Amino acid sequence: MTFLKTILIILLVYYALKIILKFSKPYIMQYVAKKANERFGKGFGQNPHNTNKQTQTEGDITIDNSQANTKTSKSTVGEYVDFEEID
Repeated sequence: MTFLKTILIILLVYYALKIILKFSKPYIMQYVAKKANERFGKGFGQNPHNTNKQTQTEGDITIDNSQANTKTSKSTVGEYVDFEEID
């Protein structure tokens, strides 16, 4: 008898979860799509929800100094080995 109760409880839980997920799936998908849109927008620098954008008037000049080319190379890179092709 306890075996039948256990099987019945498992089936009831299974069908209850199936019904709950059926009705909550649109909300879950909407949430996932919203988060993905925010992440993609942040990756490309386009966040439509950002209201703190600084607007520039036409004719303003701004200079952004980039520090990208500040690599220093070592004078001793390694030993050069000349290989020959063997026929």
